[in-house]
Amino acid sequence: MNAPGPLGAFLQARRARLRPEDVGLRDLGPRRRVSGLRREEVAQLAGVSVSYYARLEQGQSRGASGEVLDAIARALLLDPHEREHLERLAGAARHVPRPCRPRPETLTDETRDLLRAVGGVPAMVLGRRTDVLAWNPLLLASHLDFLDPDDPDVPVRRTNMSRMLFLDPRCRELYANWKRKARAVVGNLRVAVGRHPEDPLLAELIGELTLKSPEFTALWADHRVAPCDAASYELRHPVVGTVTVTQQTLSIARSPEQVLIVCTTPAGSPSERALALLGRASGSEPRARAEATYR
Repeated sequence: MNAPGPLGAFLQARRARLRPEDVGLRDLGPRRRVSGLRREEVAQLAGVSVSYYARLEQGQSRGASGEVLDAIARALLLDPHEREHLERLAGAARHVPRPCRPRPETLTDETRDLLRAVGGVPAMVLGRRTDVLAWNPLLLASHLDFLDPDDPDVPVRRTNMSRMLFLDPRCRELYANWKRKARAVVGNLRVAVGRHPEDPLLAELIGELTLKSPEFTALWADHRVAPCDAASYELRHPVVGTVTVTQQTLSIARSPEQVLIVCTTPAGSPSERALALLGRASGSEPRARAEATYR
């Protein structure tokens, strides 16, 4: 039997999280041997045959129409992000990916200018695999003080936010609610994998985290999909104490696979004053540090 593949695994995970009462069904059958809905229940709700839905989960059917996907999304109570993810996975299943070498991720001059323009708040640019492509000094002072800002040969494997979050204890200690941040990062990685299923470096990152982090493995198996947009986190800074920042993810018009992460604080708040203190302590003018090209 073929492996279910990303589409089948996603459908199975979403089916497992629902109970009959969640979708208006009465569980009058024999004792349930599976967690969540049965395949036949999803097929009934979606208006497709049980055999067709089973083939879809088993990776044996690659031609699901948009109407069928909409019906399955309604049956599984998918939110808008999960619906988009389902459509991307179904689209990828229709085509055999061609092996290709990923293009190097580079910064445009406009992106460097943008990063300099937000020098008053911590900010960084992330690539499609959450590689840190550039940051400003205040981001270094508030978040990533264990990176060496003067070393031009910072190892690529230390400049990936997902890797640092799960594998570097110093990054883990930074977040008061580390589990919440971890869930957000994994949900965002799910989006990235759905958009770039052919990316071998992204697959390598997921494989490494799965092997080295039990927490990542458990979260990845849940198949939750949620792009990072804006969320507030408490940071436990060794110099200024607890700082609450809102991390906002902004798209970059000329580099659609990169995002600008900015960390803001309420005006006049203790957290704003703490960041201002860190800015003065770092003794740096607003400028950006761009890292080497990642391949």
